Amino acid sequence: MNLDFINSNTRQYTHGFHPYPAKMIPQVANALICEYGKNASLLLDPYCGTGTTLVEASIRGLNSIGSDLNPLARLLSKVKTTPIEIQSLELHLHDFYEYLFQFRYGFKTKDNIVIKSFPRIDFWFSKEVKEKLSIISNYINQIENNDIRDFFNVAFSQTIRECSYTRNDEFKLYKMSSEKLKAFKPDPYCIMELVLGNNCIGLKEFILDRKDTRSTAIISDFNSINAIPSKIIKDNSIDIVVTSPPYGDSSTTVAYGQFSALSNQWLGLMENGRSLDKELMGGNSHVEIKEFQSEILNQNIESIRKIDEKRAMEVSSFYSDYEKSIKNVSNAVKPNGFACFVVSNRNVKGQILQTDIITQDFFQQFNFRHIDTFYRKISNKRMPRYNSSTGKKGEKTELMNTESIIVMKKK
Repeated sequence: MNLDFINSNTRQYTHGFHPYPAKMIPQVANALICEYGKNASLLLDPYCGTGTTLVEASIRGLNSIGSDLNPLARLLSKVKTTPIEIQSLELHLHDFYEYLFQFRYGFKTKDNIVIKSFPRIDFWFSKEVKEKLSIISNYINQIENNDIRDFFNVAFSQTIRECSYTRNDEFKLYKMSSEKLKAFKPDPYCIMELVLGNNCIGLKEFILDRKDTRSTAIISDFNSINAIPSKIIKDNSIDIVVTSPPYGDSSTTVAYGQFSALSNQWLGLMENGRSLDKELMGGNSHVEIKEFQSEILNQNIESIRKIDEKRAMEVSSFYSDYEKSIKNVSNAVKPNGFACFVVSNRNVKGQILQTDIITQDFFQQFNFRHIDTFYRKISNKRMPRYNSSTGKKGEKTELMNTESIIVMKKK
């Protein structure tokens, strides 16, 4: 099965909503569902991010359950999988454009608008941008229909990011250079209108292609490292898992918390957006290095330990959480059900951590057998390409430029 999908359109339907790091491309999710979920009725994505897999499941008539600890990701997943009555949405859009017209041409002023405030907001936004974003937010907060309000908030979140002083090519919160700041004059009104228009087109495509299905997507915030609540998912109830777990702890790979921090704070989803990274897989380092039932992982960690004890501890902590998560996910899958994990092998201190083999080893502990592994080049996925794996300034090594799709089947 060829899963490269070079030059494929990854923004069809609602997939084009909002930038987000390390998203699985929809073509991969679709191929796995079509190949291994032919007779499936319920899909699970325990690290669902912005809901790529859930959207693909919805279009193909599968009910799905997704979970993510990032409240912004849950909002995106919910909006991307929720059909909205288009006529009602378009009435709100027309009303919103009229609302902005009043402010653009001075028929209304910001005098009665509460200007948003949170720690360091003035570090990330100019005064004018902050005021215009607050005017937009004021309109959104008055929308009574929850689904339409959430639809607007997704576009607003993207507008927040594009109007901030954040370097948009980074996953972490880094401010633009002083040179770029001088020329940076974003218009929140224009950006919001453009994003809303594009998202409305994508939503219409999504609704049209799922018109013959009544599938539902449930979005949850359970942490699969600890447990999967039985009231949400019973043991042996899932037909297929299609997911892309974190590739490593957030501090050294993809900092989802930092990427989402400004949106989470502005939307009132989290008081301190950066704190999220500590809650994610490997976010808290354990007190000792674990011995795993994966010989290749034990060898990798020992090689790193000889160079850097602290990094070895961090790697061990991440894979300890990963193993716990796989155990809980395994319990949820039916006999003869499939687990399809999209992973990448990262470089730490010159050691390639073979997460593809490690994933197989972990699943085999919990009554799964290996069906196949596919490899694809990462050509259209927003991922870091290089890092300093040695920790020495200026030294860079390739990072996660290919990914592996591991397919396991429960016995």
